[in-house]
Amino acid sequence: MADVSVYGPIGAGLAAIGTGAAAIGVAIIFGNYLNGALRNPSAAAAQFTNAIIGAALAEGLGIFAFLIAILLYLKA
Repeated sequence: MADVSVYGPIGAGLAAIGTGAAAIGVAIIFGNYLNGALRNPSAAAAQFTNAIIGAALAEGLGIFAFLIAILLYLKA
């Protein structure tokens, strides 16, 4: 029977992928915001709040994935 404790760091590495995905999500959010702001500068101020809320939600998921990765690594 295999020792289960060796799978903790593997699970932590897989959970850490979520932090990179959150960074990509934030980049996509602000990239699309800048694209829209350059196309229609008069609507940029109204959409900035939506971009900040979207980035905060994406970062929240990234922090949650990082926390799960740390917990999995320390449990092993």
